[in-house]
Amino acid sequence: MILEAVLGIVISYLLGSIAFSIVIAKWVKGIDIRQYGSGNAGATNTLRVLGKGPAVAVLLLDAAKGIGAVLIGRWLGAEGSEWTAALCGLAAVLGHNWPIWFRFKGGKGIATTVGVMATLAFVPALLAGVLAILTIALTRYVSLGSLVFALLTPVFVLVLQSEMPSFWAGLAVALLAVLRHRKNLANLLQGTENKLGAKKGVPHGKT
Repeated sequence: MILEAVLGIVISYLLGSIAFSIVIAKWVKGIDIRQYGSGNAGATNTLRVLGKGPAVAVLLLDAAKGIGAVLIGRWLGAEGSEWTAALCGLAAVLGHNWPIWFRFKGGKGIATTVGVMATLAFVPALLAGVLAILTIALTRYVSLGSLVFALLTPVFVLVLQSEMPSFWAGLAVALLAVLRHRKNLANLLQGTENKLGAKKGVPHGKT
């Protein structure tokens, strides 16, 4: 089963490396989304640069990558074990953040993380998601809501389910989320973070 698990992890990483924000931005406007707005290859920057329709598509497709990766892990992993599924989910997030198809410059992995954790541990992810949405609604900081989701999900997994594969996967993607949001955290502390609804459809670095 080790070979099957390794195969699943590799496939999940390659799946995660499909950066839909880059693909859709290239298709819709002929641009590299990483050179506009915040420079991030994700749904929020797609919203700022391309609008609601493309942003929703990116959000759903990025989440689907996480769901697909976990399902691949369950299919290829040992019966009754969630470890392969958890590792495949983590691989998809790594692929999104550092995509091999796009010179390892990807997004921050939150939508893919949502897909992964909702498939591994639905109720904990749902509770964390509700709090994340409330945070975004109250503050209009998507980055803050994203971190709330990422950090609270493993806590809820530990409290409600005590499933170690889901917990460790959740903890790993939470650490990745903090790593990828370092600049956002600094901006939040300085009061310069962009709020939801801010238009950033100009070349990256000129905002």
